[in-house]
Amino acid sequence: MSILGNILWFICGGLLSGLSWIVAGCLWCISIIGIPIGLQCFKFAGLAFFPFGKEVVYGGGTISFLANIIWLIVSGIPMAVGNAVVGLICCITIIGIPFGKQFFKIAKLSLMPFGAEVI
Repeated sequence: MSILGNILWFICGGLLSGLSWIVAGCLWCISIIGIPIGLQCFKFAGLAFFPFGKEVVYGGGTISFLANIIWLIVSGIPMAVGNAVVGLICCITIIGIPFGKQFFKIAKLSLMPFGAEVI
């Protein structure tokens, strides 16, 4: 099921979601200070492209907390709101509910990407 879900996800919305993480990563990598944040964005682009069968485990420490606050102010809120809105739209139909859940998972990750690990 996860292979079929990932294929449908990629065609129906995962491409745009993954590209948004890549664009955010490229923008963060412009400055030397933002390179670690940009690399984190590239890591989560893989999850945004193919989310079915993967889980996100949250953890981290003080540095992750500070990076999450900077991320939230600069680019986390627009990405989270966008993913949440698309998730709500997907949940209108019964067939779209699994896709909506994946958009909600990515919206939560958009708010707190640092200290999170994809399993």
